[in-house]
Amino acid sequence: MPLLNYTTEVPVSRTIGQVTGLLVEAGARAVATHYDDVGRPIGLVFQVETASGRRSFTLPCDAERVLAVLARDPKVERRYKTPEQAERVAWRIVKDWIEAQLAIIRTEMVTLDQVMLPYMLLDTEGRTVYELYRDEALALPPGENLG
Repeated sequence: MPLLNYTTEVPVSRTIGQVTGLLVEAGARAVATHYDDVGRPIGLVFQVETASGRRSFTLPCDAERVLAVLARDPKVERRYKTPEQAERVAWRIVKDWIEAQLAIIRTEMVTLDQVMLPYMLLDTEGRTVYELYRDEALALPPGENLG
């Protein structure tokens, strides 16, 4: 099955605007777009008031990885295997993921900071909770075998 949104024609700028709007609607009070060295958007950073005060979160968008997935898929036509298409697809997937997260938040089963915890920025180097966990800089007890 081809990647979600692989045929999208929605411009990246429109999708980023939609994601920004969704985040503001969900309580974000600051949203900024991050760009790479050639000016392509590669993620968003936003701030939300939480029970522990204002926290910053980052949402990455890696079009190069999406391009690699599109390139490997024999069901995806060649015209959809371009860097520009991968960028459109990547941002649409981010938007869809945010919409899904906001749906569960609206049920009040979870909070925005709870859902976004892996993406919470923790230090001046811009590392996230997940990155600290991955790099073993965040101490967690040993996992248990559930089998």
